Amino acid sequence: MDLFGFRIGVDRSWFLILFLLIFLLSSQFRQALHSSDGVAYLTTVITVLVLFGSLIVHELGHALVARREGITVRRIDLFLFGGLTEMSRDAATPGEDFKIAAAGPLATFGFVLLCLAVDLAIVGPDRLVHAAELDGTVHITPVLLSLSWLLIWNVLLLIFNLVPAFPLDGGRITRAIVWRVTGDKRRGTIVAAKLGQGFGLLIAGLGVWLILAYRSFTGLWLIAIAFLLYQSARAAIVQTTMSARIEGVRVADIMDRQPVAIPSNTAVSDALDQYFLRYGWSWFPVVDALGRFLGIARQERLSDASDRGEGWLTVDSVLEPEADAGWRVREDRPITELLSSESLGRLGALMAVDGEGVLRGVVTVEQVRRALQAAFGSPGLNPRV
Repeated sequence: MDLFGFRIGVDRSWFLILFLLIFLLSSQFRQALHSSDGVAYLTTVITVLVLFGSLIVHELGHALVARREGITVRRIDLFLFGGLTEMSRDAATPGEDFKIAAAGPLATFGFVLLCLAVDLAIVGPDRLVHAAELDGTVHITPVLLSLSWLLIWNVLLLIFNLVPAFPLDGGRITRAIVWRVTGDKRRGTIVAAKLGQGFGLLIAGLGVWLILAYRSFTGLWLIAIAFLLYQSARAAIVQTTMSARIEGVRVADIMDRQPVAIPSNTAVSDALDQYFLRYGWSWFPVVDALGRFLGIARQERLSDASDRGEGWLTVDSVLEPEADAGWRVREDRPITELLSSESLGRLGALMAVDGEGVLRGVVTVEQVRRALQAAFGSPGLNPRV
């Protein structure tokens, strides 16, 4: 599904939490509504789906601000523990980091205000608390029950997300603040990640207590969340330490500066003979007359065109366009940005371009791997040697 130009997807683990929430809430909703099983079940399903819709709203807040800051957002995914916005790079400045991190909670806050406004319109300010507590003094309808439940849970999610513990949004905001004050992104990340590890241990302790004292399923859920928080915070510390070792190394330092590229006006039949047959590679970058990178020509697509008797077509008419594929990277960018590149892993290489989009080189997975090995295998790193 596409929304505002972003691909929205779900992980397989999302279906587990979807069915689990429906199962746990349906009996509660049936008691609150005093209605038939069908009405209660339908209300539960709609409410849970709207809850996940509110998570998409939260992630859209991050994604829209990131795009405004010039960061490519690849996709938004829902999974077992919430949502995830996949971006092409991390924030480059503390201000950028702060705005992206704060956008999600602001979007959730807007959703909370919307639910509150509708609740107030239905029951009025005098009976709002009674409606939320389902104390029987207010007639509970499916709409009112759903809105009240969504309001409470989004408030809880908002508070939880604002805890200053990485990787939560509050932790990212904390990182941005420390980064701004100290001028050191690494220090900001480590401070926020240490807080994240501490918060993870606290949540785990609370989960163990709930299990031992009440044999509560909530305790298991908290332990799972704590594990995810702790591991994410630990990974941030490891990645930050690694980034410090290769700080200052740019794409231009490790790329192949003499890439083989196919001119866009080359006939398909000529490209197959002069490039694919000669070099034996499965793909080549394609450039226009000014050397600007246009996309990737794959042997399979060119062979299909040739088999259809369309070998006279030019390569640019059958190439895979670069737009939205993430196959290019600026040659002046740090190689740390390549570590989380999905396109690098999928294609095995990225096209290094200058500010005008002219192809200047190709950086491969193997080149990145050698740079990392050099960084961790010796006290210093001189990638130009």
